[in-house]
Parts: sequence; structure tokens; C-alpha cells
Amino acid sequence: MTDIEAVGRARNEARSAMQQALDELGRVIVGQDAMLERLLVGLLAGGHVLLEGVPGLAKTLTVKTLAAVLGGSFGRIQFTPDLVPADLVGTRIWRPDTGRFDTELGPVFNNFVLADEINRAPAKVQSALLEVMQEEQVTIGGTTHRVPTPFIVMATQNPIESEGTYPLPEAQVDRFLMKIIVDYPSTGEEAAVVGRSLELPPAIRECLTLADLRRHAEAVSTVAVHRELIGYAVALADATRHPERHGLDQLAPLIEFGSSPRGPIGLVQAARALALLRGRTHIDPRDIRDLAPDILRHRIVLSYDGLSEGVTADALLEQILEAVAAPGAERLIRDPAVSGEADAGATVLRGSDSAGLA
Repeated sequence: MTDIEAVGRARNEARSAMQQALDELGRVIVGQDAMLERLLVGLLAGGHVLLEGVPGLAKTLTVKTLAAVLGGSFGRIQFTPDLVPADLVGTRIWRPDTGRFDTELGPVFNNFVLADEINRAPAKVQSALLEVMQEEQVTIGGTTHRVPTPFIVMATQNPIESEGTYPLPEAQVDRFLMKIIVDYPSTGEEAAVVGRSLELPPAIRECLTLADLRRHAEAVSTVAVHRELIGYAVALADATRHPERHGLDQLAPLIEFGSSPRGPIGLVQAARALALLRGRTHIDPRDIRDLAPDILRHRIVLSYDGLSEGVTADALLEQILEAVAAPGAERLIRDPAVSGEADAGATVLRGSDSAGLA
């Protein structure tokens, strides 16, 4: 078997396995297809995910079910105003019987961590996640402890209530690969939800092991990326910082800060995962356009004028996506795995290129 055939086989196995996981999730979660697809993209890209939606849309159930399907360890943190950082990462405890300190590790030491209602704890507690989300380690009492691999934080927040909530620090928000808006199901899907509530919940089958997930995530690194698509992702991020450079002068007064470099890094890496799920060997502009709102919406800080006018980040991104031209399909690679080589304008990013993503 040639290297090209082996790479193609690995991609096909990854796609088939993730589709199986998606089908298993669908046995529990009705509708919300876009959310489930984005969660799988986050898993393959190795990024943390923030779910925002009103209560009762199965956000918590989805994360718990996902952990069961993938067979990893699961930890849940219910964020409340009385939490302290040690409740998340752990602390040192004095043992009188032994005369020494022992380290009690917190719930972040799991493969899948659910931070439920993350905006109900003050910034000091939320900031306790900064190190572990970026470095996948926690420092307690001068000693560094590594968290298990893979490590994914999936947080939920309720956008309705403001009383008793605390805005997430911008440094923490930027560490989430995606912010997924969870909307109401259709009437048909809601009827199916009600019908299922009258039955016993289905038993969840473990479809993948953690080793499988790591192997399939490595297959994402074989998805080719044209340099012009990298430029397209960077241009979209730049338009959130300097809209006037892209003919969007009317947006400049509405934006205080735009996307950090994590935006285009995450956009390209997530697009590779989405292309793999869609059965392609390379990304195209549709992948980037589809994911741009989820990757960039939480990285835009509105100005006072923007807030007073009731502008949303999604509305700004719609205008940005219309104004920033995507490269034409005829200029992009078609299928480097078939030809045996990518064309002169293409590149295949490696895992190390996304080291700052999470």
C-alpha cells in the first residue's frame, strides 16, 4: 500500500467512525444537527467549545452523551457564585496523620469537562481555567500536573438572564475554538422530543476509544490547505479588526476589538476537520464560510456605539463575509491525494502549526 493510499484509508476510517458517533448521538439528541456536527469538528480539531442557548435545549445532555459515546472520563462543574478556584483545579490538603500535604486534583482532570452555566461564577473562578485550557496543565503548590489527553472543555451559558451572571474574561473567551449558538428545535423535532420523554432513555453505546479519537484527529493533518485559503481566513479576521481596509467603513465605529490570531488559526484547523467529515481531501471556501460565525463571533468586542445600536457580532460577520471575496475554485487544488502531489500553491499544515489553538 502506498503512502497516498494509507492516508486516504485513514481519512475514510476517521469519517466513518465520526459518522457512527454522530448516529449514536442522534439516538439521544433530536435535531440540533448543526450543533452536533460542530462538536465533532471541535473534537477533531482539539479545540474547546462554548455552547450558548436558552435552558432546555439539551446542551448539558449533549455533552454528557458525547463523553459516553467516546468512552473518556467525564467531569462536570456546576458554576455558582460561591465557587473558588480550588473547586475547579484542586488544592493541597494537610494530612495530620502523615504530617504532609497531599494534592487533591479537581474535576478538570478528565478528558471531557463540562463547565455548566460558566457565566454564573465570578471572573476569578473563570480565570482558573486559563492555564489548563491553554497549556493542558495545572500548577498547584508549585507542582505542575498534566491533564489527561485528549482534553476538551465544553462550557454552557444562558444568554437570557443577566442577574447573578458574570461576563467571561476576554482572555478566556478567546481560548474557546468555537461559540455555538443553540436554537430552538423545529415543531416536528420538538414533538419527537416530547414523544421520547415518555419512553425509557436509550442505553448509550461506546463507539470510539480515546486512542481511536487521537488517531482520527491525526488524519485531519492530512487534509490539504491552499495558501490562498489561509489568506482568506486571515482576511476575514483582519476585517474584524480593520473593516475600513475591506470597504466596510460603516463597521469601524461599531467594533472595539476584533479577532486575535487564534481566530484564523482555529478557522483553518476547524475547516480541515469539517472537510474530512464531508469526505474531501482538501478544504474549500465553503468550509471556511460555514465555520466563520462559530469561530469569530465571540472574538469580536463591540464598541459602545455598537452596543447602544443593538448590533450583534453575527450581523457584522454577515457583512464581512459578503465583502471579503473568497478565492475562486479554479485557483485551488482539487485532490492532491489522487494526483499524488499538491499543486505549487498548496500546503498541508502540520499539527505543530496549530499549537496555539486551544
